[in-house]
Amino acid sequence: MEENVRDESAAKPAGAPDRVMAGLRAYGAVSAEISKRFAASLDLHPTDASALIEILEAEEREAPLSPARLAKRIGLTSGATSSLLNRLEANGHIERSRVHADRRVVTLRSTSRVREAADAFFDPLASRLGIMMSAYSDEVLQQLEAFLADLASTSEGYLRELPS
Repeated sequence: MEENVRDESAAKPAGAPDRVMAGLRAYGAVSAEISKRFAASLDLHPTDASALIEILEAEEREAPLSPARLAKRIGLTSGATSSLLNRLEANGHIERSRVHADRRVVTLRSTSRVREAADAFFDPLASRLGIMMSAYSDEVLQQLEAFLADLASTSEGYLRELPS
């Protein structure tokens, strides 16, 4: 007579860390889909749109990217990044400038046209997220901020240990 063998891990209710990680994966999936829709709204390949978002976000932080820093952030070779930047520049999405004291340093900047398109696309989401976050205390948001910083640091440490 065969006994029904249950997978204990399937029967065990998920703990808070498992639920948090599941929530982060769900958010990551939604965020990726939003990025794909942004790419489609500009008729861009998703990789080009990801690069453009990196450039826009760096500008918002007042820390514009160089091509080398962008390549590192999006995980492309310098040659692939150069081709990507050529496409973005040819389509009027970015400009390369040499505003740094060292004229060899190239800085990537978005054009006003693409900033307007990004604002039109992302501002409604930013508004909704602002409303949602206003329901949480500063203390809770500070704890979440610390948690996310630790999560990123731990994950980056693991990534450095992996073979390229």
